[in-house]
Amino acid sequence: MPLKVRKNHSPEPPLNCPLSECLAIVGGAWTPNIIWYLSAGPRRFSELKVDIPGISAKVLTQRLRTLEAEGAVHREVKPTSPPSVEYRLTDMGEELVPAIEAIVAVGHKLKQRKARAARLNFGTAQS
Repeated sequence: MPLKVRKNHSPEPPLNCPLSECLAIVGGAWTPNIIWYLSAGPRRFSELKVDIPGISAKVLTQRLRTLEAEGAVHREVKPTSPPSVEYRLTDMGEELVPAIEAIVAVGHKLKQRKARAARLNFGTAQS
């Protein structure tokens, strides 16, 4: 006998769901890392490349261009020789930082739970 489908009691999401809007910006791979490092102040491309080991130059370029197009990052060409480019968060980009900090806090809790579970499993395996 099939199970009866229960009624969903959550409210309908608002039109053009704000969660989807936010995740469209921060949801890409490496994007939260870029926002995290830019939250401390302007960084050059080469500095972000060092800050985020494992990201390729191609992906970093793509993510920075997307963040710039979304209005979260400002790109400024400095009149140096050779020219250098600095990236910084815009006011809208700064508004994303607390959301990323909240995700980081939950991530720390999840890691602690996994570590406790691993210790418990290790203890029972030894018995």
